[in-house]
Amino acid sequence: MSRAAQLRAGAVDSLGVGLGIFPLGVALGVLVIQAGLPWWLAPALSIGVFAGSVELLLVSLIAAATPLVTIAVTVFAINFRHVFYPFSFPIQVVRPGLGRAYSIYAMIDEAYATYVLMPPEKLTSTRMLTGQFLMQAYWVAGGLVGVALASMLPEPIEGFEFALVALFVVMALDAARSRREIPSVALAGVAVALAMLVFPGSEVLAALVIFTLLLFVRYAWSRMRTADEGGRDDDAAPSEEAS
Repeated sequence: MSRAAQLRAGAVDSLGVGLGIFPLGVALGVLVIQAGLPWWLAPALSIGVFAGSVELLLVSLIAAATPLVTIAVTVFAINFRHVFYPFSFPIQVVRPGLGRAYSIYAMIDEAYATYVLMPPEKLTSTRMLTGQFLMQAYWVAGGLVGVALASMLPEPIEGFEFALVALFVVMALDAARSRREIPSVALAGVAVALAMLVFPGSEVLAALVIFTLLLFVRYAWSRMRTADEGGRDDDAAPSEEAS
């Protein structure tokens, strides 16, 4: 494809993502103003962090004067999945240098889903960088629109801060559609309950740490159970052949 065609293809790639990102950006801008924070925090988070739901959470944490350690651990736990994205993301298509560095930085969930499933012969450096840049542009623009809308409102929208809670509830329900994830949901409830009882005042950080430890225990137990079942199958195989 010509360079112009690659730019158009990247713009088309970003359009479907932008339809979902832009309204969330608007919510971020409104939340920043209603939290009593300076308007420039919305574009600053969108440019400096660019992590979707984490930015919405950061607004609440900053407004509540949350300790820096708690913020750091919370962001790390929520975005830890991004550590594994480069193993399958076609980053090698992007030319080395600033372009590749930006592509790694802008490797959000939507960009990953867009380009990891695309046939390799259709990928080009220009196309991917254009798509990722425009995805971020939708987010930044949405935040600025949200700031403008919130500034024009005569009064704050009551209960708007619950939008963040609703977002995470929807994400949690979406992740727990299958029965195999029910134990994880139960462990999350246990983690929150223990954090509220044992660590009042630091519930978020404590719940994240406890939940992570419980997930490790569940994973280890599942591996041991699988290994035991495999061993029993191997033991039973000779007797079945003999019969």
